[in-house]
Amino acid sequence: MTEGLPDDTQVIEATFNEQLLVGVAMIALCVLIHGIGLFTIQRILTGEAMRERVSSLRPLSFTGSAFTVLAVFAIIAIHFVEIWLFAFLYDYLGALPDFREALYFSTISYATIGYSDASIAEQWRMVAALQGVLGIILLGWSTAFFVRVLGRLEGDDAEPR
Repeated sequence: MTEGLPDDTQVIEATFNEQLLVGVAMIALCVLIHGIGLFTIQRILTGEAMRERVSSLRPLSFTGSAFTVLAVFAIIAIHFVEIWLFAFLYDYLGALPDFREALYFSTISYATIGYSDASIAEQWRMVAALQGVLGIILLGWSTAFFVRVLGRLEGDDAEPR
């Protein structure tokens, strides 16, 4: 048994290869969700009516600031879906004592803040490590996307003079 897990916790057993398979499946699912989410945000922002509104916004105006905050919340919502998927997985597998702990573990693993891996069942540590790698990539992808959004708001996509 693993430190932090109650003795009566039923952990689904897994070989190293099974852990890798589960981790790869979760990576594929989260990349798909992330891509669809960012694509959807992009489609909303580049729609004809929205494009005209965005191009007339001043970045430091109330409306420009509200637009920026909404874009941030939309991106964070995508990350939350991915974090919660891992939390549900950890809870289903019995890898952590309860869902609350699984959600906390998933959040800090995804954000690569780190958490003692002694708290997760040894059979599922590789999945947690893969979640950390995935988090770095998806957070970077979101950052690049957000920089593009702000560039449009600030007029960086304008024709060179």
